[in-house]
Amino acid sequence: MTRKQWAISDIVGGTRRIARLAAAIDPTTILAALPDPIILVDKSNFILWINSAGENFVGASASTLRGCNLSDLLPGDSPLFSLIATVRDSGASISEYSVPIETPRLGAHVMTIQVAPLVEQPDQLVILLHERSIAHKIDRQLTHRNAARSVTAMSGILAHEVKNPLSGIRGAAQLLEQNATPSDRELTRLICDEADRIVALIDRMEVFSDSRPIERTPVNIHEVLERVRKVAQNGFARNYRFTEDYDPSLPLVLGNRDMLVQVFLNLVKNAAEAAPNSDGEIGLSTSYQHGVRLAVAGSDKRLHLPLLVTVSDNGEGIPEDLRAHLFDPFVTTKRNGTGLGLALVAKVIGDHGGVIEFDSQPRRTVFRTFLPMAPAGASLP
Repeated sequence: MTRKQWAISDIVGGTRRIARLAAAIDPTTILAALPDPIILVDKSNFILWINSAGENFVGASASTLRGCNLSDLLPGDSPLFSLIATVRDSGASISEYSVPIETPRLGAHVMTIQVAPLVEQPDQLVILLHERSIAHKIDRQLTHRNAARSVTAMSGILAHEVKNPLSGIRGAAQLLEQNATPSDRELTRLICDEADRIVALIDRMEVFSDSRPIERTPVNIHEVLERVRKVAQNGFARNYRFTEDYDPSLPLVLGNRDMLVQVFLNLVKNAAEAAPNSDGEIGLSTSYQHGVRLAVAGSDKRLHLPLLVTVSDNGEGIPEDLRAHLFDPFVTTKRNGTGLGLALVAKVIGDHGGVIEFDSQPRRTVFRTFLPMAPAGASLP
């Protein structure tokens, strides 16, 4: 047999071997391994099959869900049903982005939903649910960091061009006050008070200009959250109900304890201001998230962010027009707010190498913070 014939024989043999392996593969095992929920329904929306990710999402086994109707899991006005109806009418697959899915059982999610009919069984539909990716969250976090950098530059300019002249204006007002009439003293006092207010605002902004690396040590995040809860319940959130859902096996966070206390105190304060006065509820929770990594710019390193801390409230939600700029400086709905609280939160979490993002629907707003884990074997200082 010639060399060419040997080569052809090897190719044919390899092709046959691959064909045998492919024939032995069960397609359902591939679908079951996918990380996104996949559901197969019949013409009446009864569940025929669901993969493992779908079981985890719904919180029930495939044997329990098989034969259940989607209407048993979702309210009748869920956007998913209108998508299903459109696919049945058109016969074509449809993808829709940023679809809210919320029930007391499933919680609140913002999903990309894809619905497609089976080619051989057009009455049966495949539904793929994909929650907004961490890549999108990280992209939004980078935008928050850019906003923080803009405050850094602005604070330096204001400190030099505004803060210093203000001290001269305030001093001049105090000199005028010594020989002023009572009515004029009201004006000089107004000048002094407003100068002090502007200086205090600039002092808050100067925090952003501190570019020194933060000192980080292993931190028990549950001790941080317990401190925050006690401060809140003894002060601004004394009339609100707190719910806690902690993972007791959570590893230590690599962070700065005082800064983390300030971050979550800001988030809880915002939650208290958003929650209704009558039945206001603030939720604190922790969990371990597998597979969340952040690429470090300028290197091939990947930062592991497995520790998730959430702060939630049951308020009316964040206005749609503010969501894209919520972590930008001076963005606020509070009457006397400065709009620097969440900008500072974004900066501190960014300095930790973490990510913060949020989802907001009526009666449920959730801020999720992803933080790095302390090195294996690390202990509390």
